[in-house]
Amino acid sequence: MKTNAVLLLLAGLSLGGTACSRQPSSAGESSAQAPAPKARTSSPQDRYALTGEIISVDATRKVLIVRHDEIKDYMPAMTMEFLVSPLDLEAAKPGQKIRADMIPSKDGDFRLEKIWPNDAAAVATLAAGANQLRQDTHTRGKNAYREVGETVPDFALYDQEGRVVQSARFRGKTILLNFIFSRCPVATMCPAATAKMIAAQKLAQEAGVARLELISITLDPAYDTPAVLKDYATARGIDTSNFSFLTGPENAIRDLLTQFGVIAEMEGDLLKHTLTTLLIDETGKIIHRADGSAWEPKEFVAKMKRT
Repeated sequence: MKTNAVLLLLAGLSLGGTACSRQPSSAGESSAQAPAPKARTSSPQDRYALTGEIISVDATRKVLIVRHDEIKDYMPAMTMEFLVSPLDLEAAKPGQKIRADMIPSKDGDFRLEKIWPNDAAAVATLAAGANQLRQDTHTRGKNAYREVGETVPDFALYDQEGRVVQSARFRGKTILLNFIFSRCPVATMCPAATAKMIAAQKLAQEAGVARLELISITLDPAYDTPAVLKDYATARGIDTSNFSFLTGPENAIRDLLTQFGVIAEMEGDLLKHTLTTLLIDETGKIIHRADGSAWEPKEFVAKMKRT
């Protein structure tokens, strides 16, 4: 029964749930000078919401040239240089519309963090998807949790390339889906879950499984931008030809967690969470589920449709 499934999941969190520290990221960028506009004095901790368009990427100096909109009560619209992390530099593309946090330094440099795609059509698609998912979760009420045998909800998120991905794209394919976050330091949690997804991908290919898609959705969308997830996949040598790492609006992620029965709660700087892995058939129906990270890839692959 649904009530029993939820109670079991809650019990698992209190007895065996794991708290993962969300470790701060390192800087590691150069100190290239950026022209400092006339603006009011700021502390190094100040952050300002910025929107604009990438004009060019200077890989040598590790800066982006961005034409940004007015930052109210701070600076007018202008084109200027911004320091960025190596992973954001690699992901940046001239002509890309972005939103980000702008951080001024006492040395007069300006840096961008938490860079997200900001194309108007993409933003509208994600907002519509999040609203639909919110309504669906609200309508289902206490039955929001989706049992094995039920169909997965519709959603729209960004993948690791910053592209909009809608759930309809995966219809007609077998899906192996889980939830992780990039900064999870507990070896038996997200790292183990990702390793098993990689193993399942390889086993499925060897077994001739047809039209398989693997999906990992972040538990930490505030930090896991598309560029962060791309770096996560690249660092592990993951074949992303049929493996998508998804992120997006926090409210959409919360509703997906609710509907898939995954618990993720912040306690200070710790993210306490459970794990689940779902096998979904070509019609969008959940056909198998394993909670925790002790599942065996070969068990899931055995249930997948062959060519």
